[in-house]
Amino acid sequence: MLALFAMVAAAVFGIPVTHSLSAGGFQDPNAESTRATNMLATRFNQGDTQLLITVSSDDGIKTGVAQRVGTDIVRVLGSSPYVTYVSSPWTAPPAASTALISKDGKVGLIVASITGGGAAGKHAETLSDEVVHSRDGVTVRAGGQAMTDAQITSQTRKDLKVMETIAVPVSFLVLVWVFGGFAAAAIPLAVGGIAIFGSMAVLRALTCVTDVTIFALNLLLAMGLALAIDYTLLILSRFRDEIDSGTERDTALVRTMVSAGRSVLFSATTVSLSMSALMFFPMPFLKSFAYAAIAVVALAAAAAIVVTPAAIALAGPRLDSRRSKRAPRPVEQTLFYRLAHFVMRRAVPLGLALAALLVALGMPLFGMKWGIPDDRVLPTSSTARQVGDQLRTEFSADVATSLTVVIPDFRSVTPKALDAYASQLSMVPDVPSVSTPGGTFVAGARVGPPTAQAGVADGSAFLTVASSAPLFSAASNTQLDRLHAIPGPSGAQVLITGNAQVNRDTISAITSRLSLVLTAIALITFVVMFRLTGSVIMPLKTLLLSGLSLTASFGALVWIFQDGHLDGLGTTATGTLVLTMPVVLFCIAFGLSMDYEVFLVSRINEYWLASNRTAVDNDHSVALGLARTGRVITAAALIMSISFAALIAAQVSFMRMFGVGLTLAVLSDATLVRMLLVPAFMHLMGRLNWWAPKWASRLRQPSHVRNAAHQPKHYEVGSQTAYALESK
Repeated sequence: MLALFAMVAAAVFGIPVTHSLSAGGFQDPNAESTRATNMLATRFNQGDTQLLITVSSDDGIKTGVAQRVGTDIVRVLGSSPYVTYVSSPWTAPPAASTALISKDGKVGLIVASITGGGAAGKHAETLSDEVVHSRDGVTVRAGGQAMTDAQITSQTRKDLKVMETIAVPVSFLVLVWVFGGFAAAAIPLAVGGIAIFGSMAVLRALTCVTDVTIFALNLLLAMGLALAIDYTLLILSRFRDEIDSGTERDTALVRTMVSAGRSVLFSATTVSLSMSALMFFPMPFLKSFAYAAIAVVALAAAAAIVVTPAAIALAGPRLDSRRSKRAPRPVEQTLFYRLAHFVMRRAVPLGLALAALLVALGMPLFGMKWGIPDDRVLPTSSTARQVGDQLRTEFSADVATSLTVVIPDFRSVTPKALDAYASQLSMVPDVPSVSTPGGTFVAGARVGPPTAQAGVADGSAFLTVASSAPLFSAASNTQLDRLHAIPGPSGAQVLITGNAQVNRDTISAITSRLSLVLTAIALITFVVMFRLTGSVIMPLKTLLLSGLSLTASFGALVWIFQDGHLDGLGTTATGTLVLTMPVVLFCIAFGLSMDYEVFLVSRINEYWLASNRTAVDNDHSVALGLARTGRVITAAALIMSISFAALIAAQVSFMRMFGVGLTLAVLSDATLVRMLLVPAFMHLMGRLNWWAPKWASRLRQPSHVRNAAHQPKHYEVGSQTAYALESK
């Protein structure tokens, strides 16, 4: 009852969090582009984000109807407190209006700067609802980054509902089959409910002090249900093993929690620590995933350890009513026992073949390219995507590629020095024009008045650099290098912002910390596995095999979503992957692979410690461990993959990629790695699997193992379970 009350209270407080989350957070708060953007907002009253509105008419935008609709929209936008600047083909000077008209003259572009920071998307939605509706034969659409953020948020909320509709009922049906009854299947749903609603409450509390991305909810729902199933299935399966061996129920439950409960804690510790590595990155987007993962893992483990044994005790024999009619099958007759011996007899050819397969699948990873998300992550039915497509195909210049140069201290800069600086900028390849407060420069010469935003205020100045280089391309990177290479006017410091610079800064923020994150994850894995097994070989094996599995999964993502094979599974391939998603995917997938590793290796280790510790005993321990956990791991992976596969229905492309990546990672890890590569590797290593330096003898074993001389230990003999005292 207490758990039910806690879940309801958490749900009441946590569910409204969907209205407090943002779609942004991809940028480094300390980056050059962020500082320049903040200065534009504070000193020049420039908006944080652009709202773009296209006005289309088959008769041309200079006709009376199109002009009336366009000027009416400009008037409404200009009177809004959320808008700091508006430009349009009907109100801008002739020199500036040319860039705002499509090549065929049938589409006009209204550019508005929106204030509000993280709330800019909401403001864009409000304005769009007011002015964006087609009338009198004129088509009006809203786009730009502000509208993209708003529509990503809206679409993600819809995707969450679809995900729940798919994952929950399908998972429950599989749970009934795997757990052997409705009563048992209800346990992981209760644990998952506590973890999910409790984590929502945690995220809502965090929104009071920091930005949290709405995409963390997708992770929270998928991982909450998946881990609840993993942990409860492990505990219930171990309890049933104890019952099948003839142990009295209360004693069986105690032994279950000592062994399986310990494995759950080790697993939760590893997963949460792996996810906590995301905290090293400065972007709120990545930190949000760390917040969600740590909360949901901790609550899932706590609920599993508290609720599951209580449910087992309350349900009594009813929990096993369907299973009690069947006699336990001898362990040698189980599929996974026979599979383990089959693999170990062919360890060399199977191991080499599987390793070669995973390496081959991972080869596309070396061609991975990163970029920030734009409107193309949305479905073609969204107006932001439609406006983006219009800009890329129907206009001679895409305003999304423009760059802004901010001069924080302009007081010592003379007009002549500023003109010379702008002249040099305009001669950089793929720069059509540069607008300064004093005029527009093209190919090194002043050609007229300003054609884009520029200004001077509070001792600072900013210029607009038009760009024809496609975003995230080699030409764009080269252009940035050349712009940065030009000294500021009169030696003044300059800051550059714009999508290309934001992309570069975000990539730099990730790559500069990537080695630290990977090292932290490797050390966490090594320490946890060393503590669990008392071996230095087993942690190294874990890192190697998990790395192979993840490499294959990431290679598939590059091949599908970056290169566009299989038609990108219904998404638009842009030649890049959303740069934050591979990092999140790696941390989650690695943590979940450790979930299965702990389940399998902890059971193998039990049998090894209860044996005479010979090479034959090593193989027998591997076979027994796989026999006792193989069904648990494959069932858990199947159900977990259902939760993640539900994300494939998402209409935001990088969330679809997220679902595909996690589904592939979970299934490949639970099948190819845990069921095949692990037994092959452990057979080849033999007794060396359990080697550790003598000086680490007291560090390498948990206290309950060091004191095992006076504790009963059990091991498998044929189809029976025997108990003996092990003495050192």
